[in-house]
Amino acid sequence: MPHASISNPPHALPEDSLGYAILTAAELIAEVVAGTTLTESLGALWAARPRTPPGVRGAILDLTYSSLRDYGRQDFILGRLLQKPLPEPVQSILRVALHRLDSHSDTAHTVVNQAVDAAATCLGGKFKGVANGVLRNALRQMEDLNKAADADMVAEYRHPPWWIRRLKTQYPAQWRNILAAGNTHPPMALRINVLRSDRDEVLANFADAGVPLHQLANGALLLERPVPVSRLPGFAEGCISVQDAGAQFAAHHLDVEDGQRVLDACAAPGGKTAHILELADVDLTALDADPGRTRRIEENLQRLGLAATIKTSDCRNLDAWWDGRFFERILADVPCSASGVVRRNPDIKWLRRGGDIARFAAQQAEIVDALWQVLAPGGKMLYATCSVFAEENSEQMAGFAARHPDCRRLPLDGQLDCQYLPCSEHDGFFYALLEKVA
Repeated sequence: MPHASISNPPHALPEDSLGYAILTAAELIAEVVAGTTLTESLGALWAARPRTPPGVRGAILDLTYSSLRDYGRQDFILGRLLQKPLPEPVQSILRVALHRLDSHSDTAHTVVNQAVDAAATCLGGKFKGVANGVLRNALRQMEDLNKAADADMVAEYRHPPWWIRRLKTQYPAQWRNILAAGNTHPPMALRINVLRSDRDEVLANFADAGVPLHQLANGALLLERPVPVSRLPGFAEGCISVQDAGAQFAAHHLDVEDGQRVLDACAAPGGKTAHILELADVDLTALDADPGRTRRIEENLQRLGLAATIKTSDCRNLDAWWDGRFFERILADVPCSASGVVRRNPDIKWLRRGGDIARFAAQQAEIVDALWQVLAPGGKMLYATCSVFAEENSEQMAGFAARHPDCRRLPLDGQLDCQYLPCSEHDGFFYALLEKVA
């Protein structure tokens, strides 16, 4: 559960101050260090402080996400400046402050003062002087500290050792680029709802609104820089949706046609569900095991003017949800490590362990084996993850094909294992298309 500090009333710092944002970001990061997901902690924070102004929310989120993307580097530097870690959230205040000093070196004096003010509100203020001394020492030694950090694997690449080693083994020519992409701010891409608008109209509306973007090869629209959803013309009217360009391959790869019976087996929050419905007039069942996330499917479809049969159930439990009629198309967007979208979920780098990958792979195998039973002969199932690890992707598909002699692998973009690695245009995704031999 989230730490008590998250649900407490705001502290005595001015809400619009950098110190307030540093302190709140540090409290969130302390929750992640303790094992709580950032999604859960943010939910508790906004529930406790519902009137937080949008600008203050933005500052908190920017500091939190950016500091978590710097995983490993701040702790390496603090290890050179402290004999032992300080109690939370003071340790995380220093993490956030070091990130801010690195990204805003021209405001170093302000950053130090505001971070010290934040530390003064914690644990009776007894670590205020320590925080001040550590940050001023960091400024004096920053060149040497950065040089030492650049020579350390975890501090340089900002990922856990097991993660780095896995990528080096599986992607000997690309691992550095994958790690670097995981430390960047994610791109923001849009999908046009072709049932309510068209490309020329959307492009004209964005030009009039002064929001620059360009179209990618798969039809996704990539913004030059992320903007709040409230600034997206046509969003409230259901003309567009926010969806990563890599995720937009899924509905196209599924090869849907009018009149087909389609299953989206792990559908929440509904982006791929909606995209399928925008491309073809199909009888679609959207399934998810989490009731809260199932409601997100309903909300997204309602905004877009789309309809599907929505059920809450574990897709592996066929008796609980399947009516006995086969599906011509199945999207199996299975739970995974999310290693391909880590820049959107930087807490994953803190929370995942190397042994988790085998657990995900076992769950994925159970899901696709169950779903294969409800696929019609001659039908197609698209296996999808937002992972870059082979155990969840190519190795998973090789094992599935070996277990199911009635499976035929179909090429996507000229390859059986279609791995999109994270880059400036999209996140990391894996797709494999399987046909059930009649």
